[in-house]
Parts: sequence; structure tokens; C-alpha cells
Amino acid sequence: MSKRVLIVRLSAVGDTILSLPIACALRRHLPEIELGWVVARGASDLIVGHDCLDQVFVLPPDALRSPSVLVRFGRKLKAWKPDVVIDAQGLTKSAILGWLSGARQRIGLAKSEFEGRELSTWINNTIVTPESSHVIDRGLELLRPLGISQSSIEYRIPDFLAIRDRVRNEAQTLGWRFPGAIINVGAGWTSKVWPSDRYAAVARHLADRWGLLSCIVWGGAREKQAAEEVVALSEGSAVLAPPTTLPELAEWIRCSGLFLGSDTGPMHLACALDIPTVGLIGPMPVERVGPKGTNRIAVQRLTLKEGQRAHRKTDCGPMLSIDVAGVVAACDSLLSEIQVRNVAA
Repeated sequence: MSKRVLIVRLSAVGDTILSLPIACALRRHLPEIELGWVVARGASDLIVGHDCLDQVFVLPPDALRSPSVLVRFGRKLKAWKPDVVIDAQGLTKSAILGWLSGARQRIGLAKSEFEGRELSTWINNTIVTPESSHVIDRGLELLRPLGISQSSIEYRIPDFLAIRDRVRNEAQTLGWRFPGAIINVGAGWTSKVWPSDRYAAVARHLADRWGLLSCIVWGGAREKQAAEEVVALSEGSAVLAPPTTLPELAEWIRCSGLFLGSDTGPMHLACALDIPTVGLIGPMPVERVGPKGTNRIAVQRLTLKEGQRAHRKTDCGPMLSIDVAGVVAACDSLLSEIQVRNVAA
């Protein structure tokens, strides 16, 4: 077997999390290899220190805009001498980085609506035609040329023990205690944002029926404003989280008993941490991006058809079709199942 395998998955946070099972499967099935990962700075906090990886290459912020910086970075990859590259992103930039590494075998997915895009299928030289629907399963199919045809899904998010006590002290100061709910109001696309008044209505229900205080997490000024609106409309059923880094957010989520949010990085992080999760799925197919695993419920009412998905980042119709009653029912169903299991145990 090849001695060194390099995964290229640069961003975004959610997609990077959904690619972690590739690294875990490689480590489990081929424990003798050296395993590296190329990642962009925004998602690097979840990759650096991951126990499946021997080497992490963090792409400089200007590498894709500066040929000289890109070439220097490529030399670092080539000096590591990978035998195989797994292009988990399927774009020109990720395929070029694999080519610059000097690896003889560069594995990528065949061209489709979401993968194998741009020039990636021309640059990669081992093309896999996926048979599954979900992005996690399709990522794992990239390992077929290495003799790995089936694998369980693992993430192994690093433990950030150095900040855990501080996060729990902050939670105690806010009056939020385990196992409270975490609600993430933001998303990278406008089309994945659910209205603040609807999140507030769910927070009130969680407090009234289940005694759960919700902590509203956010990132950036626009999301903070939305989070503040949820808190203001929650009638005391929600508190505002402090600013968080990605590791801090992971520790907040670890403390929770329920996560609610749309198809974005924090939702996928909650699933990776095995937290009971209700995922609100807007424009993308639920069979591709919905939360996988037990203690997960996806809520979707409408989705964009293939011919409409050119507007998937701006068309808010699918997300707005999700009503409060449907989300409340999903939360109640999940929490009731957990309660029954806890009593039985």
C-alpha cells in the first residue's frame, strides 16, 4: 500500500467536517500509512491536532491569488512526497494542489451537479463515479481505488480540554446549564436562514414543555443581530452566547442536550459530536446534506429542483416553507425518544 496519502479539502467548515470520515476510514483500514490534509485557515482549527492525521498543511490566505505563494506552497506539499491524493473538494483549486504535490495517483469524483466541477476531472487521474446520495457517503466512495469499499462513519473531533472549563463557567454565568439547547441562527447562504421570530417561538416551547433554556450561538455582526432578536422575542427562554472561536463553539455544543439549526457548519459539527440534532434543510436535497445518524431529525418542506438550483444561495422559498409547528414536532419527537431511552436504561 502507498505510504503517504494526502486529503485536499480546503473549506468551508461544514464541508470540512463532512470530509472527516475519509480520514477516519483511512486510519482505521490502513493504519500503516502516513496521512496528511490540506486545509484553508478558516476550518483548520478542527483539522490541526486531529488524531488521524500525521501532517496538516494550512493554505496561506493569499495562495490562490498569488502564483508565487501557490508555487511555494506546492513545493512544501511535494517535499512531503505523497503517493496518493484524495481530492475531497472536486474543484480546480483543490485538484491543482493535488497535482502540485507530485502524487502519481490523484483520486476525485466524476463530474456531476455538485462534484467533479470545473477542471478537476481533467487534472485528477483516477475518477470515481459515486453510487450514493449523501455527501459523506460519496466522500467515502473516493476510497474505493484504495481497496476500501465500506466503512462506518466517524469524525473524531478533537477535544479542546484547555478551553472546556472556561466555556462551562461562561455558561454558568449566563444561567445556561446542561443539558440545555443550542440554537444556531446563522448560515453562509441567505437561503439557509430561518426567521428569528420562528426560532424564538421554538425556544419558548422548549422552555415551557421541556424546561430547556436555549443558548443562541452566532458568528459575525449580522448573525449577532439575529441572535439578539431571538433572545428579545424568547420571553426569557433564551440567552445570547458570547463570541466563539470554532473550538469554543465545539465545547458549547458538547455541553448541550439538543441542537437546532440549518444546514451549515455548526449543525454538522453537532452531528459529528453526536449531539441530538434537528436540522432545518432548505434549498439543498435532504438526501445529500441532511443530518445522518441516530438522534437526528431533518425538517424539509420544499427543495429546489435541479434546474432551479443555480439560485440555491439566494432562493429563500424552501427555508421559509418550514413552519414552527413542524420544527416543534421534530424537537418533541427527538426529546421524547431520548427520554424513553433514558428511563429504560
